Amino acid sequence: MTSHSPGLVPPGVTDAPSPRHWWANRPQGDRAEVDGGYLWLPYRNGHGARTASHQNMFRLGPGDIVFWCAAGTIAAIGLVLERGRSAPPLAALGAAADGPPEHGWLVPVRFLGLSEPLRPRDHIGAIRPLLPQRQSPLRVSGNANPQVLLAELAPPLAALLRRLLNRQVEECEARIGMEMDGKLAEQAIEEQLWRRSDIDPAERRQLISARSGQGIFRERVEQTETACRVTGILDRRYLRATHIKPWKDADDREKIDGYNGLLLSPHIDHLFERGHISFADDGRLLISRHLNPYVRSAWGLERAIPARSFVPQQCVYLQHHRQQVFERIGGGRRSVSDTE
Repeated sequence: MTSHSPGLVPPGVTDAPSPRHWWANRPQGDRAEVDGGYLWLPYRNGHGARTASHQNMFRLGPGDIVFWCAAGTIAAIGLVLERGRSAPPLAALGAAADGPPEHGWLVPVRFLGLSEPLRPRDHIGAIRPLLPQRQSPLRVSGNANPQVLLAELAPPLAALLRRLLNRQVEECEARIGMEMDGKLAEQAIEEQLWRRSDIDPAERRQLISARSGQGIFRERVEQTETACRVTGILDRRYLRATHIKPWKDADDREKIDGYNGLLLSPHIDHLFERGHISFADDGRLLISRHLNPYVRSAWGLERAIPARSFVPQQCVYLQHHRQQVFERIGGGRRSVSDTE
């Protein structure tokens, strides 16, 4: 299966599975789901049966990609943001004909409409050999199969659709990734951790807790760090444990390595995670020249506490932060001790 765009797959993570691709068939052209940012199906179809399409709603997870096909045309691409939840009917699709409409399953999805929609029927010669024998979203004629409302796509068919859409999928991934400020990548990796069978439940919980700076990761950070390196705050109730090499880029060991962490005041953590500041190995604060001067002054960056050198194990991670996170928008840098 093709990989995420650079904005969604962390560099250096080689063991993360590729995203799953799904085909959502909507017989009519109603764009309520696209505009509202969700997929919704009742728990059962009009005959009271729970079909494969209904069961697939429970399988959608963060980072999955959805080809939204209405009236025979792929008109939007969506990225699943969260696991689904029970919800009242937001669409009449598949609702029971008799009695009050039942609740269903709602999955939050960020959709983007395509500037160049794709009619699968126009490419059915290439698509037909890749269609599954069962639960195919398309008939061999190229028309949508109204009995299949949601189907997972095999990697070869997903790759073909991505090629036919001429990088529109990659553009949607990159744009949504930017809108989510990198959080979608983290959610997708967390989802992948839940799926893994090569680690035990306790280790899985440790890795996931580390994403929010909690659990064994924070305990290990506090063995090395005692205060915010910019504000000097010592009260750990007001400090966040943040990764130097971002959690999404780190391997299993690095995710919970205490040397890969700092204790920072919340506003300093905000700047550090976004690459507006970093640190030299000797502890000097590095400030991006692109940072708003008012923020630099109002948040006291010019009055940072005296620098304290990092231990060698931390310096390895700091080098990654300076090279891969700090000032990724381009331009130069300066330390607060530099002469202006």
